[in-house]
Amino acid sequence: MTSDLSTSGRGVRWGLLGTGGIAHAFAKDLRQHGLTIQAVGSRSIDSAQRFADEFQVPNAHGTYEALAADPEVDAIYVATPHPFHAENAVLALEAGKHVLVEKPFALNAAEAQRVAETARRNGLVALEAMWTRFLPHMARIREIIASGRIGELRTLIADHTQDLPDDPAHRLNDMSLGGGSLLDLGIYPISFSYDLFGAPQVVTSVATFKQTGADATIATIFGYGDGRIASTLSASDQAGRNIATILGTEGRIDLDGVWYMPTSFTVYDSSGRELERYVSEVTGRGMQYQAFELERLVAEGLTESPLLPLDQTVAIMRTLDEIRGQIGLVYPGE
Repeated sequence: MTSDLSTSGRGVRWGLLGTGGIAHAFAKDLRQHGLTIQAVGSRSIDSAQRFADEFQVPNAHGTYEALAADPEVDAIYVATPHPFHAENAVLALEAGKHVLVEKPFALNAAEAQRVAETARRNGLVALEAMWTRFLPHMARIREIIASGRIGELRTLIADHTQDLPDDPAHRLNDMSLGGGSLLDLGIYPISFSYDLFGAPQVVTSVATFKQTGADATIATIFGYGDGRIASTLSASDQAGRNIATILGTEGRIDLDGVWYMPTSFTVYDSSGRELERYVSEVTGRGMQYQAFELERLVAEGLTESPLLPLDQTVAIMRTLDEIRGQIGLVYPGE
């Protein structure tokens, strides 16, 4: 069962599955940029109605099943905690809806593969909401790299460090909700490394943990067999600069903080001479660009994005699984 908007003359009608903080951020960007939010679904009608009233959403549903069955919805943004991404995405896909699934795409690679197979079987879009991939400054960085301006890529160094709440009941510290810095924060620089280099041949990782068992700090080094290296650091208990550097044989790109959000960067040659200064002019948080990409795919009758194909999303989850195996991180029910 597919949703065909390529000749309908209208844009995608979005349904939001979940009413938490990330759903609010997504809704604000969609509203600010003229995209259609048709429906919202929650586990309670009161929560759904409050969200609908806040964002002037026509349809409010008290169950996720009702949202998935809504005939006025074309695509669903899955904004629930990590352990529920796969089941929520499959629910929407089986109901004939395209899905934009909040990162990380699932709790593990097996779940991610199930979502991918369901999307392909139904001829629908399933796109990971790794919103950084779709931001304009990242598009410009890819252009610079493709031009050979900094030579052959050799190294990525990127961090994502925040001083977040230590409350054991906080989602980020709750193992039953997939808590920890790896899936919430580490996914950003790890996905960035995939964007530049693809899948690593060698994965090395170390971590520290909170009393709940959730990982607090995690460092990874990826090797690619040809001398390229990616080094990442993520932490939920310490705030850093959140910058990134891409090193090539003929120069480098320094991304300012916060590198994974709309930001500026500078390109230097190997002698340190400035070649280009890019300044972001994005309005809002920038989450609209991932929605634009899904809408483009639907309008053109495509099911996967070249910026983040499903096979790469599954491969990223496989790397996260390998990291968790090295540091001994297991979630309840696995």
